Amino acid sequence: MAVIELTKQNFQSEVAESKEKVLIDFWASWCGPCRMVSPIVDEIAEESPAGVKVCKVNVDEQPELAQQFQVMSIPTLLVMKDGKPVASSVGARPKQFIVKMIEEA
Repeated sequence: MAVIELTKQNFQSEVAESKEKVLIDFWASWCGPCRMVSPIVDEIAEESPAGVKVCKVNVDEQPELAQQFQVMSIPTLLVMKDGKPVASSVGARPKQFIVKMIEEA
């Protein structure tokens, strides 16, 4: 499944009302660690099992969403379940860490 670009317009339908687990990557184009994590998140999206949705939020374009989740540093990875945050991680992480975070959420 492809990565979904989140905006304040589609957040409700893609995340808040989703019955799937949702991994959200808060990132920015100027962020070095974000550029390291981005291909990993893309890979997870392509390999993700049924019941897992992968999304990205560009914090420069969607500051309201970043503020809503109190994102202070990027990259921030957030796992949502039933519209609520259940796990998070700040900074560049290896693929195994991110996959385990999703599985355990």
